[in-house]
Amino acid sequence: MQGYNVLMIYNKDMTQLLMCKRLKDPYKGLSNLVGGKIEKEEAGIDAAYRELFEETNLSKIDVTLHHLMDFTYHVYNIYIEAYVGRVNGSVTVSGDENELYWSDLNHDFFDKTLYAGEGNIGHMIEQVYMSKDKLFPNITD
Repeated sequence: MQGYNVLMIYNKDMTQLLMCKRLKDPYKGLSNLVGGKIEKEEAGIDAAYRELFEETNLSKIDVTLHHLMDFTYHVYNIYIEAYVGRVNGSVTVSGDENELYWSDLNHDFFDKTLYAGEGNIGHMIEQVYMSKDKLFPNITD
């Protein structure tokens, strides 16, 4: 079964989420989370940090990732590992795979005409919101 990851990277105060505009299919032209393929024999967390660096130039120094959830698509023989992190301070993101931008959280991330993932991005954002105290215990609103 082939693995992939998606990375939910929030700014320091958890008011913005790092997104990318897809430049190729699937979901060409839609907004998505950064992430990519888990290579054979590669641990999921190692793949997540590798993809984070390849797509954004952020590293473990900038962001601590937490494994949030998994999605398994048996019909397609793939699984997706979802990770969440919050940048430790002011960072500059850059990459050439997709157009990166910081999105405010006041959008309908379930809108499939704007966002990739068949509504999963909205679901994951809700899970982070519900688990914020466990994931990031030092955050104050």
